[in-house]
Amino acid sequence: MKETLGLDVGTSRLVLARKAEANGFRFDSQLNAFVSIPYSKMTEVALLKESIPASAENGQLIVHGNESARFADLLQMETRRPMTRGFLNPAEPESAARMKQLIRTLAGTKTRGRVYFTVPASPLGNEEGLTYHEATIRQMLEELGFIATPINEGLAVVYAELESNNYSGIGISCGGGLVNVCLAYLSMPVLSFSIPKAGDFIDSSTAAATGELATRVRITKEEGFYFNGNTPDKTLQVLTVYYDDMIKSIVQGLRDAFAQARNIPKMGRAVPLVLAGGSAMPRGFRDRFEKTLRESDFPLALSEIRLAESPLHASAKGALVAALADGAEPAAAAAGA
Repeated sequence: MKETLGLDVGTSRLVLARKAEANGFRFDSQLNAFVSIPYSKMTEVALLKESIPASAENGQLIVHGNESARFADLLQMETRRPMTRGFLNPAEPESAARMKQLIRTLAGTKTRGRVYFTVPASPLGNEEGLTYHEATIRQMLEELGFIATPINEGLAVVYAELESNNYSGIGISCGGGLVNVCLAYLSMPVLSFSIPKAGDFIDSSTAAATGELATRVRITKEEGFYFNGNTPDKTLQVLTVYYDDMIKSIVQGLRDAFAQARNIPKMGRAVPLVLAGGSAMPRGFRDRFEKTLRESDFPLALSEIRLAESPLHASAKGALVAALADGAEPAAAAAGA
């Protein structure tokens, strides 16, 4: 039987969702990064014993996925990134090949069927890059044996979190490269856009201000950062400054986009707003975001502002929900049967 999957193609992480027993969901993720280290047979065997994804190429060992950040930190170097600012990285010639390796690692050996994969909305004021990115990811997945369909990343958050509201509300995915926003009404996307200040912006800006490598800043952020308003640690202080800058940019982008939009339906009642994505996970983020948004005279009535049940997995879950709702196999699959 062919397996149906949801894939969140994030700048920072790839997250795969699949159905589990008892109507649940199972999630697997890998850091969307890799690093080259000197080849030795001993190291290759050691990596294999630890089940760390790696391949030997041209006298180097290419470590990709979660452990790449640890090796980069150990060797005081930056990881290489297949994606940047929400799209395939034009400065990284191996981006497609490395992502393909990571997806193969996540998907495993089961028979491949339908996959819905997330794509970003175009950044405000910039429509370039999305067509090539989407087509390349689709081709990559088809080469791996999938029947691939794109889904807007913010809409995927709505599908994952707002079933009880009949899929009406605002989904915001705060990722590594972009913050994706989607207003949906009865499951239909009404307004979608993205904002380029996200997790990578925080990491690189903090690294520039502290003299740390961005990889080290990201590890520090993910292992212990939270909003507490008072810390002697300089890196944590700077992280707070740039997190606040990101939140203000999101709120300003929301205000600008909704003020300019002409097709916003009259909802009839207040709608929920859900925050998801790895950059929304630090403790205190939701409170900080709500305070800033409530002070901004946001034009749409909101019933609540809440964090997704599992922020890191929400977009992948929503993609899987959409894939499962697709029902019958697509025509392409039926034709090839």
